[in-house]
Amino acid sequence: MNLGGSIRINKLGIFIIVIMFVGFVYYLSSGKSHNNNYTLNKNPNEVNLRKLLIGSIQAAQQGGIEVVEVSKSADFKVQNKGKTNEGANDPVTDADFRSHCVMVDGLHRIFPKIKIISEEDGTKRNCPDAKLFDLDPTVVQENSNIPDYIVDINDVTVWIDPLDATQEYTENLFQYVTTMVCVAVKGVPEIGVIHSPFAKKTIWAWRQKVVSEPLELLKRDEDVKHPVVIVSRSHSGEVKSIAKKVFGENTHIIPAGGAGYKVLQVLHNNATVYIHSTAIKKWDICAGNAILSAVGGKMTDLKNQNILYNDKDAFVNENGLLATVAESTHEQYIRKIIE
Repeated sequence: MNLGGSIRINKLGIFIIVIMFVGFVYYLSSGKSHNNNYTLNKNPNEVNLRKLLIGSIQAAQQGGIEVVEVSKSADFKVQNKGKTNEGANDPVTDADFRSHCVMVDGLHRIFPKIKIISEEDGTKRNCPDAKLFDLDPTVVQENSNIPDYIVDINDVTVWIDPLDATQEYTENLFQYVTTMVCVAVKGVPEIGVIHSPFAKKTIWAWRQKVVSEPLELLKRDEDVKHPVVIVSRSHSGEVKSIAKKVFGENTHIIPAGGAGYKVLQVLHNNATVYIHSTAIKKWDICAGNAILSAVGGKMTDLKNQNILYNDKDAFVNENGLLATVAESTHEQYIRKIIE
């Protein structure tokens, strides 16, 4: 027996063992990452706005799926929440509820401590069958260099409109319907998402950071000589008379449903200004406010005051609004209105 012989090391075997060890370590770390996917940050009192942007886009799109699905049924289960200040019915449908559930519960699953204000919060409706989702970074694949940006979660308020233009939805005027998400930081609208579920189109923007590709291609129309004014078809108030008084009797006025739809028309230069003369809920306008700000436009109330979106402020903007795709245009219009 030769006990003094040398031991030969199998380099291939060692290499395989090292690879297996590295793989095992990666598996453990990825498993921890997956398990923490719903808190997203090590500090639960912080939130990554890049990930919240992704989640907001998905929430709007998933809510839109519910809206379209209900539209295929014979019964929308329309209820009446009461009357608006103008005396019009304020309907709510099964689509509003289902969209609300998937949007709010979906975001809360990923961001458990985030403050969310939804139009349908007051219903206290349970959502046992809500179709939840995980973060899918490919929804912003067109912009791969979006930065991480960490903020205090207490500074963040998410505003959700699970179905904008419900009245028009009940009339099968689906072109006006949108689902919207807005992220406000310290009351300032930073991220806006407007999804048109029946057209299957989504636009979004993060103020001073990035905008979706369709917005990058838009041309701003700053011609104020012949304005086209878009107003609410169901809550017009005195806005038509205001528009004609300010811009002339021959001013072209477009009545339309849905605050989200009207902002889209301004963004696409189908209207030069969006005017609303009466009270309007903040979940109707927050997303549009954020997107207009991101492309160099502006939205204020009719007293030229910025609209704030803190969770402790009133949920209603009482003083109407003026929205344009160019800040210079807004300044010319608002001066005429104030004067």
